[in-house]
Amino acid sequence: MTLALAWSAQQRAPLPQVKAPCAPNAAAIAASAVDCLLLEVETWPKPGLVSHVDRGSHEDMDAETLRVSAETIGPYFAALAEAGAGGCAMEQLRIIGLKAEAAMFAATSGINTHRGAIFGLGLLCAAAGARSNGQVDPALSLGATVTRLWGSSILGGPVLLHSHGMKARRRFGAGGARVEAAKGFPSVYHVGLPALHRGALVAADDAEAARVEACFALIAAVEDTNLLHRGGLDGLLFARRVARQFLGQGGVGAPDWRERARAIHDSFIVRRLSPGGSADLLAMTLFVDAHERSCR
Repeated sequence: MTLALAWSAQQRAPLPQVKAPCAPNAAAIAASAVDCLLLEVETWPKPGLVSHVDRGSHEDMDAETLRVSAETIGPYFAALAEAGAGGCAMEQLRIIGLKAEAAMFAATSGINTHRGAIFGLGLLCAAAGARSNGQVDPALSLGATVTRLWGSSILGGPVLLHSHGMKARRRFGAGGARVEAAKGFPSVYHVGLPALHRGALVAADDAEAARVEACFALIAAVEDTNLLHRGGLDGLLFARRVARQFLGQGGVGAPDWRERARAIHDSFIVRRLSPGGSADLLAMTLFVDAHERSCR
């Protein structure tokens, strides 16, 4: 959907946590969003997903493709934050999103790297702008701000009839990114953030491990239309089952977690499964967490 619609970590130190000011300007909001997309790339093992280690289940992109894409769409995140601060309606956000998508495709030679992030993370950037400029009660979460300002317009806006996500939604009746956003990103707040914090507690000196925990939790819970597109209902159920098994056996708190996570990653590659929606939600989780921590 659009607005117009992941060497071993034992061999490299974890990247620093993203930091975001509590009352940020548009440039700071965009920089935090890009940092979160880059942190998502620098997370491994993420089942089937591209990382700094390998391509996962993708033949058309690698980590550098994602890095270039993230930097390319950064200015549009700033524009979305400015639009949110200015009280713009969803139609104006969609126009900025279309421009971001065009810039992404130009930078990646037509590869869809971050369409989902332009939509979801873009809305969170707009919400951060709105909240910092008094458009809503600053006590509202970013997700609640999205719902308050644009929820009905998100559900009523234009759709991409031939996108992979829309095809999966029509075939399987999945809700998808549109419903997730309109509801204020419940997967971020009820799944991603708790798992990220849980991972940080059990692996206190390994920020990457916390991100892996959040990624597995999202895969276990989310009705990921990317999984439905690539593997059908069987693929989605397989992904959810093995992710839940990983978490049930201690997640990143288990001593052998990295070996087990890598084995699951390999099993996704064999099946050509890629939970792209969960990857987008991981980046959104990191973004929301950065803002929450900055306001404590």
